[in-house]
Amino acid sequence: MKGRLSGRLSRLPVGFQEVALVGAIVAVVLLTMLLDFPKYTYWHEPLSTAANIARRTAMLGIFSLGAAVVIIAGGIDLSAGSMIAFSGTICATLMVLMAPDAMANYTPLGTNVIVLAILGTLFVGFLVGTLHAWLIAIVRLPPFIATLGTLVGLRSLARVICGQVTEVVLHGRNSQIVITDEHFRDLAIQVRNPIIIFLALSVALWLMMSRTVVGRHIYALGGNEQAARLSGIRTERVKWLAYCIGAMTASIAGILYIGDQAVAVPANLGQSYELNAIAAAVVGGCSLVGGAGTIWGTVLGVLFLQVVIYGVGTVVTQNADMYQGLVVGLVLVCTSAFSQFRESSGPGKRLFPGPLGSAAILALALLAGTLVSLITNKGAAISTTVGTLAVLVAIKIWEGKAAARGQGPGKIPNVE
Repeated sequence: MKGRLSGRLSRLPVGFQEVALVGAIVAVVLLTMLLDFPKYTYWHEPLSTAANIARRTAMLGIFSLGAAVVIIAGGIDLSAGSMIAFSGTICATLMVLMAPDAMANYTPLGTNVIVLAILGTLFVGFLVGTLHAWLIAIVRLPPFIATLGTLVGLRSLARVICGQVTEVVLHGRNSQIVITDEHFRDLAIQVRNPIIIFLALSVALWLMMSRTVVGRHIYALGGNEQAARLSGIRTERVKWLAYCIGAMTASIAGILYIGDQAVAVPANLGQSYELNAIAAAVVGGCSLVGGAGTIWGTVLGVLFLQVVIYGVGTVVTQNADMYQGLVVGLVLVCTSAFSQFRESSGPGKRLFPGPLGSAAILALALLAGTLVSLITNKGAAISTTVGTLAVLVAIKIWEGKAAARGQGPGKIPNVE
């Protein structure tokens, strides 16, 4: 039965990772419906809820796709959030430079101005991606260091550009640029537009990654760069393509975000969004060591994150936005830990070995109790702490007994 299921799934653009994510999404939706008392938002407002989640998924998913391509290629891009702020600022400043009177008087900009501003912003994204590839492939900087530099630098550069352009062109230094053109804003406000862009990018990147030689080269690069180079793959060009895709998808997201918010604010636009993109890619099955992952897995990973975040905002009635970073962090760590433990499970592998395992059990139990106390009450927190502690201690005892019998995950290999 399992063999037949594997054969059927192999003929589709999905695998067991994607099927598991679909199940997890359904489970989160059902749990949210049960806990959402007495509002029952999913029941009473199904269409508006679905549209809201779909739009949020599309906005995050656009640059998560670029992050996934970079990760599959064996790299990492920490600059997506700053790139969103930088691109949004570049788009707004191009509008100011081309139509200063219209921007100052909040009148329509015209199609030509909007199109040229978007194309200029995408070209800037291409240049930033080229810079990343050059630093990593030619200068030989680690991807973490190269993109960490642009994470810090691009946002500061955007703030400087915003201040200088508004002072020189609009005769008043400002830390933000307001955009009121309805046609430009419709790109993001109309629910269908971000969704269409997201789906079009998803299909295009899926075709590239799964049906072209370039896609196979990206996977080969992420799996083993040295072997890829020896087999004749031009790894520098492949990295160039991957990082340009990552930067340009962030540029598209930056354009949509300033259209959605009607203002370019480089100081806080896209703050920490790169972590959400990386989390979505990892949840979708991308391995941080490279060479593994799918586009449709990333799409489902983004949807899963948004469903979870929306569920938290629905169930938690006060200050729900304060918990979003916590939720994303927990999902990322738990997913990565589960995947890593599953891949490396075997003889000698234990989840809570020795004193370190005992200390981890205590930390996890206290963390669970603390989270529950912040959401509900102290009584529930105490019972959660005790219950979590009991379950984890039972797992540790079972692992110890299994190791002693030479069975299960605690089996110690016989070395002679």
